[in-house]
Amino acid sequence: MSEEQSKHRVRQDRELPAVTKRGWRYHHIGIPTNQPRPGEKYIPDYGMYVSGFETSPYGIEWMRFEKNSPISDLIKRVPHIAFEVDDLDKEVEGKELLGEISSPSIGTRVAMIIDHGAPVELIEFNKK
Repeated sequence: MSEEQSKHRVRQDRELPAVTKRGWRYHHIGIPTNQPRPGEKYIPDYGMYVSGFETSPYGIEWMRFEKNSPISDLIKRVPHIAFEVDDLDKEVEGKELLGEISSPSIGTRVAMIIDHGAPVELIEFNKK
């Protein structure tokens, strides 16, 4: 079945999302908040605070933004799901990108795509 055909196929209750068949692996969900949370870490380049990622058994990352944060308004308002992928360049082909591919830390590349108005983060780790 082609990717175009799978877009129009109805997913059954017990089926995993189609991207898992491509090897995408759940990494975290990012949830915007206006409330300070215990253990927040400040990321100056992005004007944001993050918390929860290291301790949440569910992979929840809380994100709180400063008013002048350069992060997209969509990310500031709408929760996003993040998947680890093996080949970021391949996986973003034909997708609507929200900004440029970035490298927030050594050995990590990140792209935000938009799917029907919802942000989806794709992460590639250099495993060398």
